[in-house]
Amino acid sequence: MAEPSSKTRNIGIIAHIDAGKTTLTERMLFLSGHVHVPGEVDEGTTVTDWMPDEQERGITITSAAVTFPWKAYRINLIDTPGHVDFTAEVERSLRVLDGAVGVFDGVAGVEAQSETVWRQAQRYRIPRIAFINKLDRVGSDFYRAVKSLKNRLQADTLILQIPMGSEGGFRGVVDLLTMKALTFSEKQYGAEVAVGDVPDDFAEEAQAAREILVERVLETAGGEEADRILERWDRGETIASEDLKSLIRAACLRSACTPVLCGSALKNKGVQPLLDAIGDYLPAPEDLPPVKGFHPKTGKAVKRRPDPKEHFSALVFKTAFEQWGEISFLRVYSGTMKRGQTVFNPAKNKSERIQRIWSIQANRRTEIPELKAGEIGTTGGLRFTSTGETLCDRKHLILFESMVFPSPVVSMAVEPRSSSEKDKLFDVLKKLAHEDPTFTWKTDEDTGQILLSGMGELHLEVLKNRMIRDFKIDARVGKPRVSYREGVVRKARGEGRFQRTSPSGRNQFAEVRLEIEPIQEAEVRFVNDASPDEVPPAFVDAVKEGAVGAAWSGPVMGYPMSRLLIRLTGGTFHQTDSTEPAFAAAARLAFEDALGRAQARLLEPVMKFEAHVPESFRGSVIHDLQGRRAEIHDVERESGMDILRGTVPLAGMFGYTGDLRSLTQGRGTCSLEPYEYAPLPETVRKSLFG
Repeated sequence: MAEPSSKTRNIGIIAHIDAGKTTLTERMLFLSGHVHVPGEVDEGTTVTDWMPDEQERGITITSAAVTFPWKAYRINLIDTPGHVDFTAEVERSLRVLDGAVGVFDGVAGVEAQSETVWRQAQRYRIPRIAFINKLDRVGSDFYRAVKSLKNRLQADTLILQIPMGSEGGFRGVVDLLTMKALTFSEKQYGAEVAVGDVPDDFAEEAQAAREILVERVLETAGGEEADRILERWDRGETIASEDLKSLIRAACLRSACTPVLCGSALKNKGVQPLLDAIGDYLPAPEDLPPVKGFHPKTGKAVKRRPDPKEHFSALVFKTAFEQWGEISFLRVYSGTMKRGQTVFNPAKNKSERIQRIWSIQANRRTEIPELKAGEIGTTGGLRFTSTGETLCDRKHLILFESMVFPSPVVSMAVEPRSSSEKDKLFDVLKKLAHEDPTFTWKTDEDTGQILLSGMGELHLEVLKNRMIRDFKIDARVGKPRVSYREGVVRKARGEGRFQRTSPSGRNQFAEVRLEIEPIQEAEVRFVNDASPDEVPPAFVDAVKEGAVGAAWSGPVMGYPMSRLLIRLTGGTFHQTDSTEPAFAAAARLAFEDALGRAQARLLEPVMKFEAHVPESFRGSVIHDLQGRRAEIHDVERESGMDILRGTVPLAGMFGYTGDLRSLTQGRGTCSLEPYEYAPLPETVRKSLFG
């Protein structure tokens, strides 16, 4: 029998690479009875890392979802990648989740990508709890890791547990709500939890930590219940753990606090209390406010409650090509989706028939008859629907906000080894681009080369492996190179007039006036400020298509434009001669006219970096980074390591991981993430392009 909505938890595991997300997920699956033996990342035997590239590299590349029971709860869990090249996987998972567990390395604390994914969750207002992992490692420090949550994430932390011991002496945790010591059996992957009194050597620390916890809970929670408990606390009464749990849950649901737990997933310590905390503090679908959207025809706001009896609505957050064909991952927000049902895609104005429905178990599928509000699953056979699009009841329309993904920053050329492979290659590239919104491809009109673009070297390497290994494409692949963009220096106006008589004798006419100007966002935006008397609404989309299409075509050096605002300011139309193609053509002419005055320039992708290097190598690493045109903004010392943070052009960072290891005798690490597109210095442009 299906669990009620109140017992469902849709959660994600988010973290920096190597923080232990997948190991933690495996322990959860084992302790819930979902698997008989937990898989190991190093052995390539985990449930959620099932792709060959994941098993070979020991990292998560694609988000994998699993459903398992824990006590009275049904947990739908998505294990997300920690590598920045696959941040789109995190983005589209968080878009449909209700809560998240942030996993942090007990040695490193908050790292670059953990900061990024935390901010992504914050943007979607997702309640979170934190798990300080790897407390068995040399150099681990629980309190230092918690401090990094406060300093770097501005997290309002509530410490619910403290560790007993550290590094090799870490043996369990003290639960500050019950004031009991929890230790975990060495056999059977920690399946047995022993509950006992707090050892004398931790009693004073635990008592002080509990007093701080109670004070912080009462301060954070507020309200009449908190006031009544505060009065009892002031009288010296002991506060029951259930009373505190209720207040913590209320505060966590409105993202007013971040409960913090700790342990070591690899050593099977602290996982059961974390599972309990997921049920205790993270929201059920019904705990959240109605999801908001808008009517695609009227533009008015529309809401849907997470009720199976509501009008149906769902969001497709991912598509993938698997052995079953194309699979669409979706979250049902309201109503019920049944096998054989016809649903509607308002973005494409197309109907879709739901042929089959599966529950998600990583790369395995179990067919089910329906999905209800608050549930996540997959369906196959959708003909028109892509990632980020809404499905709903045709008679009760709603369109959810879609997802925005970063632009690719790295490209590489691919060439089929025979002409017979070319059509097959194009078909595969279309599938991969449909599946991955951060992957694009195009054919260079001048050279005939096929250029693939992605988020980084690893991203392109994985795509290459999929083409060759999964789709059996025989092709030559070039080395990764920077994906530049074009921008403008100043604001400029342009006019375009299109007037022509077609062979059939029909006249076509349109005039467009527009402005272009530089903006900070790495995108091309279009704004309509024209009067309907000058450009009727029926032609605005054609103007947008013409102008934005011209910007994306690489009008100066063949690179798409970025950091650009296109504003339609006016135009002229003829009652019978104006057509959409005429307005699109006039918009292209107006854009080219404005571009000639706006002074085009090349933009290069700039990355944020965070490098961890031994103190003795700091000077040589800084010198090397400066030679790559890096700007170092901050240097912090932690546990004998220097943490360097700053920005650096991507062009200088190909192969940097190996160079850094050479500079630091294998002890240095560095992570990169896209930051912005910035003007390419003239001296560099001349050296690259002449």
